[in-house]
Amino acid sequence: MFDLTHDTNLWVAISFVIFVFIVYKLAGKFLVGKLDEKIEEIKREINEAENLRVEAQELLAQYQRKQRDAEKEAEAIIKNAEVHAVKIREKAEADFAETMARKEEQLAERLKRIEDNAVADIQNRAAELAVQATTQIISETLSSDVDKSLKEKTIASVGGNLN
Repeated sequence: MFDLTHDTNLWVAISFVIFVFIVYKLAGKFLVGKLDEKIEEIKREINEAENLRVEAQELLAQYQRKQRDAEKEAEAIIKNAEVHAVKIREKAEADFAETMARKEEQLAERLKRIEDNAVADIQNRAAELAVQATTQIISETLSSDVDKSLKEKTIASVGGNLN
């Protein structure tokens, strides 16, 4: 028959099985514990990642709401600025029209004064020219005889007043 005591392969196989059994019994609990810890750690990381994903979605939604609110506020500011600009333009146009009317009125008054002064100057000059012309006409039309007789009468009247 077979002598099992001298077969080394058999003893190596039996030793290997015993070794694996001992390692499994001693280290199995340790390995299973480590694997369970690793599984729990992975589950925690998955839960944490899920929580972070939910928080990120909430933050994204919050920022999107803030962006929409900011856009609405910007639109309101722009509309308010446009209304304000229209009011400012209307006021500026009214002020400009008022200023132009006042300037036109002042210009009309100034032109009236200049015209009145010019008419007065012309009337004064015309009066002076009329006096000069009259003097010249009178002096030319009076004859020398009339002039002598006027002189004699003037001398006589002056002389008579002296006596």
